[in-house]
Amino acid sequence: MFDAHFPDLTMLAPSLGVLTAMITPAILILAAGTLITSTSNRLGRVVDRVRTLSEHFEALETGDPKTAFVEEKRRHIFDQLDKLTSRARLIQLSLTSYYLALAAFVATSVLIGLLAFVTPEREWSPWVPVVAALTGMFFLFTSSILLIYEARLATTAVIDEMAFITTLGRRLAPTEWTEIRGAKR
Repeated sequence: MFDAHFPDLTMLAPSLGVLTAMITPAILILAAGTLITSTSNRLGRVVDRVRTLSEHFEALETGDPKTAFVEEKRRHIFDQLDKLTSRARLIQLSLTSYYLALAAFVATSVLIGLLAFVTPEREWSPWVPVVAALTGMFFLFTSSILLIYEARLATTAVIDEMAFITTLGRRLAPTEWTEIRGAKR
């Protein structure tokens, strides 16, 4: 009586095996998508920072408002823009690599399904989707390395900016303030 209500699951085993194999690349596709989103956000922050520095540069060049240390500020803006250019290039390369990883993982899933569908059971070469998956992993690894360099460059830019602000702050601070804190002018 139990067997009459349930189909023979042994017939589904090959199909379930294929579907199970197709799920693993789907998880990697999701991971690549998340990394693409966060990396795109990083690029957006770089673009915002470039626009802010451009506005500051314009204000310096038009003399509005009148500011002290124009040459130092101009030099600092160019230095920051140089770092932002390098960061944007690294992020762009990383995004390209992430998109290639995504394509490789989608190809892996499609290959698993197609090979199982068009070839008789156990006669298809499992190395084809494995190569596609390894290609995707290579691109994920490459992107990670690029973003390590980008993060280091971002940190260097922030440290340089803090040093610049500190230097200007010490020059512009009242004498009493710098003497109290032991700062050198």
